[in-house]
Amino acid sequence: MNLTLDQVRTQIDENDSELLKVLRRRLELVKQVGLIKSKEGTPVYVPERERSLIDKRRAQASELGLNPDLAEDVLRRVMRESYGAENDVGFKCLNESVKKIVIIGGRGGIGSIFTRLFRSSGYTVEVMGHRDWDRAGEIFAGAGLVVVCVPIDRTEEVIGKLQGLLSPECVLADFTSIKTNPVKSMMAVHQGPVMGLHPMFGPDISNMAKQVIISVEGRYPEKCGWVLDQMTLWGARIKKFSAAEHDDAMSYIQALRHFTTFSYGVFLAKENPDLDVLMELSSPIYRMELMMVGRLFAQDPVLYADIILSNKRNLDIIERYSSEISRAIELLKKGDREAFIEEFRMTKDFFGPLADYFMSESKSLIAKMHDAKV
Repeated sequence: MNLTLDQVRTQIDENDSELLKVLRRRLELVKQVGLIKSKEGTPVYVPERERSLIDKRRAQASELGLNPDLAEDVLRRVMRESYGAENDVGFKCLNESVKKIVIIGGRGGIGSIFTRLFRSSGYTVEVMGHRDWDRAGEIFAGAGLVVVCVPIDRTEEVIGKLQGLLSPECVLADFTSIKTNPVKSMMAVHQGPVMGLHPMFGPDISNMAKQVIISVEGRYPEKCGWVLDQMTLWGARIKKFSAAEHDDAMSYIQALRHFTTFSYGVFLAKENPDLDVLMELSSPIYRMELMMVGRLFAQDPVLYADIILSNKRNLDIIERYSSEISRAIELLKKGDREAFIEEFRMTKDFFGPLADYFMSESKSLIAKMHDAKV
């Protein structure tokens, strides 16, 4: 019997409805997993488990005649939702001897994330604002961890105020996006355990799974380990680097990248093209790039000014980048097609195998952007 289009669509709707019910049942099971992990102290994100699960489902998809990439795409989105569901049940406290944690600036975007996560792990957390320094002695009394989470231009000033206020066993840390000077400042004012931390994400994350936190050793790393273990339990990936390595990398990852995005946005604003037309005519990858530019300007300009101006090395790199742009423009002015092609090939050699990897990864992102386009 031949079905009509409406009848086939009805069956598709029924299957979609059943799929949603299956997803709901899966999330209920995930909450049970979260409860068990919370009691046992198992990390939210276990890379080996995720990779094994994806590999099995890809193989099963192939056996069923489905595209394995489709199976992986769906599963990864479901797993992202699952990590958030696991967060809802809380986490095991890994250091019950810590009676109190103080987060200076804990009402801000990043600070509020860590305030919530520490509290959901069973710690007492006190948030300190700029109006609370007259109660500093009371606030810091008995603290086992103090985190400085304030704007870059105020970080060292705030650290200086901690002189003599912390117990010898208290861990002192900061969340600043530069590390050399803040770590030196913390070690100067506090003789106890010191560590530098840099969360590599913004305040809009839904959970900590797979998020990177950079750790820089200061003093007594063995006494700071519980902090990193607790963050790993939340699902974070801890990357350990020296302060110099961190700051050198951030000049490219943050300062240069933010400056080029800023410059492109300012240029567009002065050229004043019709953004609606650009969006309408854009390829998925340009749409994504335009979104990243717009995203920057939707945020706090003070934050980005402080990041770019945080050290002289950033300006040096930006100036070298500007010189390279000028040199490339000269190639275009000369119409030197062969020189352009040679530069292209040399740069591809620099990226090596990563060029093909980035091509593969970006295809997935571009496909998602295309799917989302209305």
